[in-house]
Amino acid sequence: MSKQTILGRVTQLAKANINALLDQAEDPQKMLDQLIRDYSNNISEAEQAVATTIGNLRLMEQDHQEDVAAAKEWGEKALAASKKGDTLRAAGQTAEADRFDNLAKVALGRQLQSEKEATTAEPTIAAQTEVVEKLKTGLDQMKGKLGELQAKRDELVARAKSAQAQNTMMDAVKNIDVLDPTSELSRFEDKVRREEAKAMGKQELAASSLDAQFEQLDALGDSAEIEARLAALKG
Repeated sequence: MSKQTILGRVTQLAKANINALLDQAEDPQKMLDQLIRDYSNNISEAEQAVATTIGNLRLMEQDHQEDVAAAKEWGEKALAASKKGDTLRAAGQTAEADRFDNLAKVALGRQLQSEKEATTAEPTIAAQTEVVEKLKTGLDQMKGKLGELQAKRDELVARAKSAQAQNTMMDAVKNIDVLDPTSELSRFEDKVRREEAKAMGKQELAASSLDAQFEQLDALGDSAEIEARLAALKG
């Protein structure tokens, strides 16, 4: 499985016009949460695919190790058979020596086959090892992006709530400006001031009336004094 195939869905998601989606969403927070869920699901799928790729690589490595070990083992058997054949040939047992030499040839043939299989697998193993390393790096980057996405989501949600609170407060302030309750107080204050002015006017009127009465009393006193003095003159 190629890197492009494994990470294809995530690549497409990264290239999507997220801003347009958020602008069209009735609830951007829900859209962000869904985006995080989709991204997390894609990472999970990619992890499974990468795990399968790694597993296949490990099987190839095991087969390669077995081929290398088999080549070594067949080489040791060929050497042992060849030495046995030499010993028998030195002892004059030519037929038996030929049999062991033939066994050595068979062992050498198996050794050669194992070496070829090991050599053939090495380029594939190297290529798959490189792919696995790239996939691991890609997964690490994806997980890092997921962390950034989650952090950005939290930041945007907090900012959205703050902006909503500010807008609510400003709407309340605007309503206060339109329907200012202090205007009612001002009208009531004007009414109280008119009542107070009316009371002061009555007080002034009452004071003026009392002064006039005292003036009349003073005038009566003067008249009585004048009459008394006139009576004295006549007497």
